[in-house]
Parts: sequence; C-alpha cells; structure tokens
Amino acid sequence: MGGNLGCHRSIPRDPTDLSCGKRKFSAACNFSNILVNHERLNINTATEEELMTLPGVNRSVAQNIVEYRDCIGGFKKVEDLALVSGVGATKLEAIKLEICVSSRTNSSQHSPSSLRRDVEHQPCTGININTATAAQLMSIRGLTEKIVRNIVAYRAEYGPFRSIEDLVRVSHVNSSLLDKIRFQVYVERSRTPSTNTNGGLTGTTKSQPSPTSFSLKSDDLDLPPGGPAQIISMRPNVDPPLGLRDGKPAVRLATWSLQGCSCEKANNPGVREVVCMTLLENEIKILAVQDLVEREALDKFCVELNQGTLASVQTWKWPRGVWKSIVSEKPTGHSSKGVSYSGFLWDSSSGIDLKDAVVLDHPVVNGNGNHAHPQLYLAHFLVGSVELTVVSVHMQSTASAGESSSKTHQSGEDKGQHLSPSIQETLRGEKELVVLGHFGSSPQSSEFDVLRKEKLCPLILSSQFTNISTRCPQGTLCLDNIWISRSLKKIYSGQLLFYAAF
Repeated sequence: MGGNLGCHRSIPRDPTDLSCGKRKFSAACNFSNILVNHERLNINTATEEELMTLPGVNRSVAQNIVEYRDCIGGFKKVEDLALVSGVGATKLEAIKLEICVSSRTNSSQHSPSSLRRDVEHQPCTGININTATAAQLMSIRGLTEKIVRNIVAYRAEYGPFRSIEDLVRVSHVNSSLLDKIRFQVYVERSRTPSTNTNGGLTGTTKSQPSPTSFSLKSDDLDLPPGGPAQIISMRPNVDPPLGLRDGKPAVRLATWSLQGCSCEKANNPGVREVVCMTLLENEIKILAVQDLVEREALDKFCVELNQGTLASVQTWKWPRGVWKSIVSEKPTGHSSKGVSYSGFLWDSSSGIDLKDAVVLDHPVVNGNGNHAHPQLYLAHFLVGSVELTVVSVHMQSTASAGESSSKTHQSGEDKGQHLSPSIQETLRGEKELVVLGHFGSSPQSSEFDVLRKEKLCPLILSSQFTNISTRCPQGTLCLDNIWISRSLKKIYSGQLLFYAAF
C-alpha cells in the first residue's frame, strides 16, 4: 500500500564502472561510450510511448525529444539528450544507463573480445584520443594525471594513434587499464578540418564571427539551475586572437540575454564555461547583458575570466585579459522570476575603460504596474581615444511574438513595451552610438522609427531569426538586434553572428 507502480525497465550495469558498485558520476553531460544491449532504448528510433517508459519522462517531454530529434536529424551521443527542453543533466543522469543512440543488439551475453569488436563498430562517441587536450583526457575514468601526460607526450613524439590498442604503447598503460577505458574513447585520424572559428556555434549569417558586432541569444533549455552541473566539452580550435580585422585594430561587441540569470545559475560550471569561453574564443571585448535576476550574478563570470577555475579557462593558451563588470542599480526589466537587471562586461586590458553608466528612467507605468517603456541602461566607454556610447535594451515581446516568447514572458505583458519618444532627445547628442539587446519585435516595426530618426540602422534584418532554441533551431522571429550610428556604420566590418548558446 502506498507504493509506486511503474513500467520502467531494469537498469543494466555499466561495463565501464570502475567504482566496484559505488556510483561516482557527476550530474553532468559527460558520459562514456557505454555498452549497448537489448535492454537499452534507442532514442533515435523510439516512439513517444516508448520514451514515456523512461523514469521521469512524461508525454510533454517525450514530444520534446521527438521534435528536437527531428530538428537535428538524430542524436549523435547520449549526452545530447540533456539539451532537450524538460530533460536536463539531472534527469539524464537517472536514465542514461537505459538509453543508447546505436542499434540494439540481439544478445545480452558478450565475451571481452566481442565487447571490443562491438565498440569498434559503434558510432564515435566519447573522447577522441588524437585530438583531446590534457584536461579532456583527465575526464576519462581510470586515467591519472601522470598517464595523461604520457599520452600527450607519446602523441606529440609519434603522431596520432591508429587504433585504441596503440594506447598500450604508452608508459603505464597496460591491457587491463585499456579494457577499462576503451568504452570511453575512440580514435579518429582523418576529419575534415573546420573553417569555422566561432566556437563551434551555428551561425545564421556569415561563417566567420564579426570583429565588431554579435547578437547572442541563450537557449530556453529546461535544465537544473543554469544548465548542466559540469560540461567536459571539446573546445574548438581557434586562431590566435590578434584584435585585428583587415590589418586594422578592431573591437568586438556582443549582447546576451541570460534569461533569468541568478547567482545559482552563474555558479553552475557549465554555464560559466559557455559564457566565458564564448567571450574568449570570439575575442569579444564588450558584452551587454540583460535579464539578471540577481545583481551579483554577473560578477561570477568576471571572476572566472580573471581567475580561471574551470579547466577550459585555465588552459586557454592566450591572455584572458583583465575583466571588469558593472550592473544597473535599478531594475531594467521584468521576467517570470520578477524584476531583472542589465549589466556590462569588458576587457580593460584592451584599452577599454568605463566612464559612467546610468539607467534612463521612464516613470510611466501600464495597468500591470510595470513600466510601459523599457528602462534602458546607458554606458559611456573609452575605447582608446574614442568615446563609445552603448545602450542596453531589454523589452518585452509584442503580441505577435508572444507565442515564441511565452517561456520568458509569462506575466501578462503580452502587449509588449515601446521605446519612449524621449529617448530621441537622449541619443541625439551621442555620436559613436550602439543600441543593442532584446527589442521584442522586428526591426521593421514602426515603434523603432525613433531610432531611425536618429540615423541609426539595424545590423540584423527582419528575415534573420534570433529566437533560436533547441525546439526551433532555425528560429521564427527577429527579436534581438544591434542598431548603430552612421559613424560606426562606416567602420563596421559587415560580419555578424547570432546563435543559441545554452
């Protein structure tokens, strides 16, 4: 009486478990290439009903899995499931031993030799020992720091491994250890090199990131606070940061709505890595941030960039810079979590200094008691000898965008906000001007005539969608933008990138 009934399958034992019965997994998207047998559910072929037999997967989550699977053309590895809305790292931890991404076998009995053959024919998941960094190799259960150093040294001296068995040539790696780690690694020697240096992110415009302007938009993932607790990620190969474009000094700016970023979310290692490595890999020097639900949250990223506690940040080969941050004293917006703040992150070692920052107040409120006009956050930066004015915008979506923005705007503000006519007077005296952030509607909307009257032009066209999410990777609406003055338009490189990050 009072017990729980369920139709869940028994969980098979992970053949790579080195802990003799003691589970030592973090709640992370970091899993080995575990053995597939008849008890595992293939998430690339499972129906909604079959997915609902997994613990914690209801009809809504099952539908999200199928929709996301159709969008990306199938999961490449088990941990990709964490990116589906409603799953996340915690739920994936509970079901990972019940699922697979390769064909289910017809036999549950395997000899050690057959296990090796099975793994050879499974899709390449886990860690590529020919391209992995030392930090990535350290994430392999069973490898010590000394062995990792030996692997890296062997690879540097003799070239890439031709097979997993070649690992026994490395000092302190024997056949017993090899059997324990073979399910976590693979060998791939010939891979078409990527020409994309934007951090492995999917751009919807040019393939190369812009030196002056980005529009970044976080995903609407339903993860534990802020995302996976830890991401042992394969960082892309990037060119040395030169701070130049066509031989001339360049400064890259970005805008990023962090969607209800609290201190708890910012303390999440996975979230910190995504934010910090995106800035470093793309040479972003000034970042406008919106939707902070706690003012102290932004400083978490600043500290990480300066002190480097994460492996990926620590192993960054080039100077990380000296980062500073500032957050608005007053709220600048509203979200489902209450009031939100805006802020700026900048690299002071690049010759960038903050002169002042202020919230542009608009006392008029609507029937909900919220501001009818967005509270803009204006900052004056000195970039070398040039004074740059950056205005961060966080507007509620209009009614036409309400459906796509329902996750972040659930407080009955579907009528949206509008720029106050008084902003025209404020911006009139600013020469080098950037107005960027979440505008909640298409740049063609008449409500932005106030910006056009000041000769500002949007860098993102209405046909380029920015509401990117895991459920809709291509997006459906242009809600984010970067407007620049005529003087900046003359030196703008013409390259732009926007993507879903979480």
